[in-house]
Amino acid sequence: MNNLQRVFSEQAEKKAFDPAHRQTLRFNIGKYETAVKKGVLQYSHIENARRYAARQKEHCINNLEHHLITFESRFTARGGRVIWAHDAREAVTAIVKILKSHGVRNVVKSKSMITEELELNTVLQGNGISVLETDLGEYIVQLDNDRPYHIITPVMHKSKKDIAELFHAKFGLNPESTAEEITAFVRAKLREKFMQADAGITGANFLIADTGSVLLTENEGNGVMSVSWPRLHIAIAGIEKVIPSIRDLQVYLPLLATMGTGQKVTVYNSIISGPAKSKEPDGPAEMFVVLLDNGRTNLLAKPEQRSALRCIKCGACLNYCPVYKNIGGHAYGTTYSGPIGSIITPHLKGMEYKHLSFASSLCGKCSEVCPVKIPIHKILLLNRRDAVKEGFRTAQEKRVMTGYKMVMSRRRLLNRFSPGVKNLGLNLFFKKSWGSRRTLPHFDGPSFNQEYQKAKVKRLK
Repeated sequence: MNNLQRVFSEQAEKKAFDPAHRQTLRFNIGKYETAVKKGVLQYSHIENARRYAARQKEHCINNLEHHLITFESRFTARGGRVIWAHDAREAVTAIVKILKSHGVRNVVKSKSMITEELELNTVLQGNGISVLETDLGEYIVQLDNDRPYHIITPVMHKSKKDIAELFHAKFGLNPESTAEEITAFVRAKLREKFMQADAGITGANFLIADTGSVLLTENEGNGVMSVSWPRLHIAIAGIEKVIPSIRDLQVYLPLLATMGTGQKVTVYNSIISGPAKSKEPDGPAEMFVVLLDNGRTNLLAKPEQRSALRCIKCGACLNYCPVYKNIGGHAYGTTYSGPIGSIITPHLKGMEYKHLSFASSLCGKCSEVCPVKIPIHKILLLNRRDAVKEGFRTAQEKRVMTGYKMVMSRRRLLNRFSPGVKNLGLNLFFKKSWGSRRTLPHFDGPSFNQEYQKAKVKRLK
C-alpha cells in the first residue's frame, strides 16, 4: 500500500463513520436527486438526447486535433490569443507572465475546476497577485481555507448552520443568518471587487470550434461580471472541452443543467468570441485561452478508456455513487472526486492513484445516469487491469493473487480444504483488508459444490 492509498483509506474511514458528515451529505445530495427527477420530465425521450450527445462527443474526441486547430484559427481571427500548455507548470507560468506583463494586482475568478487542478490560487498569491473566488460556493471554500467537495457544489459538505457560523466568525454576521441574508451580504461585498479587478479568470464549459468561442454556463452571474468588467480575460480549458459546432449546444446545455442541478437550462449562458470590439461597451480589451493537456493525451492514447474524455462535468455520477455518498469528496485526495475522478485521475496524474479505481462497488449507477453515456464501471475495471500490467502492485498482492488463482482454478484442490482451513486462510489474508467493522464470511460444513455433486449422484441412481 503506497502513501496515497493509505491516506485515502484513513480519510475514507474517518468520513464514512462520521454521522454528522453523512447526514449533511445525504441531505444536500437528496435535494439534487429530487430536482433531477423533475428535470428529466422536460424530455419526451432523454435516451435519444444522451445517445446523440455521446455520439457527438466521441466523434469529437476521435478528431480532437482537427477541432482544436479550427477553434484556434477562428478564435485568433477574432482578436483572441491561444496558449498551448503541456502540463500544469507551463500553464501557470504562462498565466503569471501574462498577468505581470499587464500589471495585474487583483484578479476575480469564476467557478472553475481546472484552476483547482492547476492550484492556481496558491501560485498567484505566491507571486503577489490577489485572487478572489466569486462563485458563492467557491467564495465560502476560500474563506474557510478549504477545498471544493463536489464538481458542481463546492460546499456540499457544509450545512446552512456551518456556513452561518463561518460568516459570523469572519465578518460578525448573526450566527442565525438565513441563506438569503448571507447571499445579499456576499453580493454587496463582491460587487466592489469586480469594479476593482484588473483581470478575470474563468474556466470554459465548452469551446466551440466553428465560431471560435468560449461558452460559460452558470447560475449566479459572477462569470459574466468576471468577463465583462476587467480589462483582461483569461479562460482556461482542458483540450477535451472542444465541440464541433454551436448547434451542438442545443443538446449539451439542457443535458448539463438537467443532470447537474435538475434545471431545464442554466440561468446564464455566455458565448464569448474574443476581446470586446470597438463598438461594444463591455468586455475585456484582451482575451487569452489556455488550452491544457496535463495528462489528457495519456487518456486519449487509451482506445478503451478515452471515452472518459466525453465528460461534461455535470456531477451526476457523484450524486448517485454509494461510495461518494459515504466518504465525500476530500477523501479522494484529488481535484476530481467520485466515479469520474476515479477513472481519469490515474491517467492525468499517474497509476500511483490506481487505488481510486478500486474505490467502487461496481453497481453501475454512474454509467446509468451519465448524460454522455460514459461506461464508467467498465473503465474502472480496465484501469485495474492496466495497473496490474504496468506493475503497480505490491509483492504481497502478487503472492496473494497467485495463490488465490492457483486454488480457485482447481476445484478438486479447493474441495480438499476443510472449513476450518478455509476460515484460517480468510483470517490470515483478508481480515485486515475486510475491515474491523465487518464480520468475515464463515465456512461451515460441505461446500455448495460438494452438496451439488452428492445430489447429482443421487439423481443418477
